[in-house]
Amino acid sequence: MALANTIFRNLYTGLILYANGFEVKGDVADPAHSTQIAGIIVNGSPCGRLTTKEASMKYGSSFSRRGFLISTGSLAVASRLAAATNADKESLPVISKRVEKVFKNPAIKEPNDLQFTADGNLWILDQVDPNKVFKVNPKDGSIIDQVQTESMHGSGLTFGNGAWWIGSTKTLKTLKVDPKTGATLKSFDTPGAGLYGKVKTPSGAHGLKWVDGKYWMAVPASGKLYLMEPESGQIARSIPAPTVRTHGLAWDNGILWCVGSDEREIYKMDPKDGTLLAKIKLTKEDPEPHGLDLYKGVMWYCDAATGWVCKLS
Repeated sequence: MALANTIFRNLYTGLILYANGFEVKGDVADPAHSTQIAGIIVNGSPCGRLTTKEASMKYGSSFSRRGFLISTGSLAVASRLAAATNADKESLPVISKRVEKVFKNPAIKEPNDLQFTADGNLWILDQVDPNKVFKVNPKDGSIIDQVQTESMHGSGLTFGNGAWWIGSTKTLKTLKVDPKTGATLKSFDTPGAGLYGKVKTPSGAHGLKWVDGKYWMAVPASGKLYLMEPESGQIARSIPAPTVRTHGLAWDNGILWCVGSDEREIYKMDPKDGTLLAKIKLTKEDPEPHGLDLYKGVMWYCDAATGWVCKLS
């Protein structure tokens, strides 16, 4: 890809930048003048710290020091944009909801995403590796079925075109999976995968949600929510993410909801351009929101850290 003009925000450790197909994290100390690059990633594999000269020698014309410096020179502007976004989030209307802990099943140790089935039961993706998908009764969490998949540390699960679509977060892949056997039918590189926040190894997709023949996908390192063409793995379009550690997604009659796990907030968004419309604010005592879905007007979420599956009322 050509050098992007967009600077993606990273509220913890700086900026994630994109240069000619390489994902580059600028040296936070003085990115506009430093020749040091931290954490260059090529095809999903970290290659350690390199100087821009070393990167140019190793990767030739694919890496441009001038382009890197031009991009990192926008750090101050990007920081101001991030601050404005935080201010905007603080001023959003708050939708009052109460968290109800519905069930915790000890067989499902780390529920990281969930998706309701057509018959009203619930699929849950357990991020314990290799990942299983459990079909449960949402009233009490009793297990109806379970299927072993090839996903690793999965964070996103949705259903469409007769298949599961799973974000295999630590392999940086998005998988099309046979829901009967767990076999991988197709595998795609997750766009925008890389480092973000305090994460020390590259990370791929988080939440996924099927909508009208495509699926939305949250990829924290990219600073975006992608609308994907499922059978080709190509990006249809994207909108800005509402925060850094995005997670579960839900669709509600033309409205997109997106979890911000660190803030314990769920953002109501316009899927046309990413405009934030309102938010649901959870307390520190509530389980942390990870996976998300909406069924018959009721929002459900799960927490991989505590094992709880909850609903909002």
